[in-house]
Amino acid sequence: MRRTALGAAALLVTLAIGVFALDRLDKAYPPPLADAAPLSPEVVDRDGALLRVYAAADGRWRLQADVDTLDPQFLEMLVAYEDRRFWSHSGVDPLALARAAFQLAANGRIVSGGSTLSMQLARLVEPRGERSFAAKFRQIARALQIERRLSKGEILERYLTLAPYGGNLEGVRAASLAWFGKEPHKLSLSEAALLVALPQSPEARRPDRHPQAAKAARDRVLARMAKGGVIAEGEVTRAAHAAIAAERRPMPAYAAHLADAARRADPEKRRHRLLLDRGVQARLEAVAREAARRQGARVSVAMILADARTGAVLARVGSAGYFNAARAGWIDMSVVQRSPGSTLKPLIYGLAFEEGLVMQETMIEDRPGNFSGYRPKNFDMEYQGDVTVREALQMSLNVPAIRLLDAVGPARLMARMRRAGVHPVLPPGEAPGLAIGLGGAGLTLEGLVQLYAGLANRGKVRPLRYAAGSEAPPDPATVLTRQATWQIADMLAGVVPPGGAPRLGIAYKTGTSYGYRDAWAVGYDGRHVLGVWVGRPDGGSVPGLTGYLAAAPILFEAFSRSGVGLTPLPRAPAGAVRLAAQDLPFSLRRFASSGRAAVAGAPTEPAPEIAFPPEGARVDLGLSQGARAMPLALKINGGRAPFRWLANGEPLPETHRRRTASWTPDGRGSSTLTVIDAAGRSASVRVVLE
Repeated sequence: MRRTALGAAALLVTLAIGVFALDRLDKAYPPPLADAAPLSPEVVDRDGALLRVYAAADGRWRLQADVDTLDPQFLEMLVAYEDRRFWSHSGVDPLALARAAFQLAANGRIVSGGSTLSMQLARLVEPRGERSFAAKFRQIARALQIERRLSKGEILERYLTLAPYGGNLEGVRAASLAWFGKEPHKLSLSEAALLVALPQSPEARRPDRHPQAAKAARDRVLARMAKGGVIAEGEVTRAAHAAIAAERRPMPAYAAHLADAARRADPEKRRHRLLLDRGVQARLEAVAREAARRQGARVSVAMILADARTGAVLARVGSAGYFNAARAGWIDMSVVQRSPGSTLKPLIYGLAFEEGLVMQETMIEDRPGNFSGYRPKNFDMEYQGDVTVREALQMSLNVPAIRLLDAVGPARLMARMRRAGVHPVLPPGEAPGLAIGLGGAGLTLEGLVQLYAGLANRGKVRPLRYAAGSEAPPDPATVLTRQATWQIADMLAGVVPPGGAPRLGIAYKTGTSYGYRDAWAVGYDGRHVLGVWVGRPDGGSVPGLTGYLAAAPILFEAFSRSGVGLTPLPRAPAGAVRLAAQDLPFSLRRFASSGRAAVAGAPTEPAPEIAFPPEGARVDLGLSQGARAMPLALKINGGRAPFRWLANGEPLPETHRRRTASWTPDGRGSSTLTVIDAAGRSASVRVVLE
């Protein structure tokens, strides 16, 4: 007993000597704060919410704590339980040390250590195995050094980042995520008490392995808080009846594929911020998992939801479950090249509208055709005969789409996609052919969503963006004119929703690849575009898998559950009209193959060519002086009279037998002028009116 008392006295004397010499020691032997353990890399969403976290380099889950966002009640309980004079002492609490020394002398063993939170932080940044007076002195000296360098808030943050919580969990954030499945922003009283108790004996009190010990430790914390007046007695009673976490939860892994890609791009960066919205991402991942189960074994689902105006991606689901080995969940199907089926048809029709070849009520033939040896067939092997262009797109008929593609040219379709930043993959050595209109080129879901973002954004395409801080290009590319995109949206908005789905007011298109390997559905409202892919990652066939039956229901469910809210489709821009069949110019009432109208006799004159205004011309109409716009002279070469002029898709009031005409625009901006001769041949130019 006497020896113990002498030891306690020696500890106090050593403390006094240490304080006296601290100034010199502080410069020569600073605390190793810069050498703290590595932190876990994080990937967060646009608002800083955690998407995915990775184990640190040493295999531990160790997340940076932020005292400003931690639950205030938890912090109050921690200080009251561990170091109640924390805010007033300078790293060492003499009263606590004196109490510990007295208890040591009276009991012959250590009853309480008298360590402050600063001393505990010193032990965490410079761990030592032994428990001795020398080790305690080092902790005291380091605590005094730490207090000279860090604020009280910084000390709390460092401690709550490094404190052990059982297994390979370190820090209050990792513990809260593992034991309760949430960030420690708003802990319940029972949860906060358990997190206060765990660091004192983390392995012996692990709730998944020693639930009784964990409960007893939690209840002791609650009892002391009640006794000290920190918590009301009634709240303590209710908290003591709460169940203890029975198992350790997995760490968050939202947008797992995209998070992996962000880390590969910058492996040294600790915190990656994406433009995703975690709430939207979580809801779409749930939709994908549920839908894949309904589709059967080995089927996966991928989705991308983007803001068409900015290109910001709000959610990207690469598979039906990153850790689902049965569905090859580790493969990110949102960036894999697959056959897009019929999903490119809206672009084909859009080009035909731009060229003035058709309007919605133009009749087009759906019968077997031979295009230089290429003989497309409809999906159901049946033909509808004569249909309107509107019906042909809504029914996704193959032959009419190829007739239009033959007229506008597959090379032009490829050029528009490349202009939009999308690069379909053709078979080696092949030039663009008519087959690309029915899926004869490889395309990713990411690329398809970017194309449709142009349709949703009035023809302007912005590249899809994932990283926060990335800038959208100031001048987006144009995939189609405003008038053509409105015509396409007007037709696609009339497609009947899949069975059981409500009408959402979206425009959408489905597609199915050859052999039932890929099912697609892409839809958009006035702001957002959502793409869905369904199929097997190994490219295997899934009998009965079609875009309308498999992907479209997922599209409507995902739009409904995403939480983004639906924006109405835009109104028709100037020059975009839907004319009834009887109001169409004669040359637009029927479309024939290769763009030739169904008139007797082949034309002998050359095709019409617009001589003025030339392509890309900028025309000053005197609008800057506030006067009424001056008429714009129109002139053509070639063609067979009579001629019908269209401005932005709207026919001018009368036809002309002469090769000159005039048009008075209603304002500034980009306009498309089209002339159609009696043989149905056309020419178009785009001009800018100033």
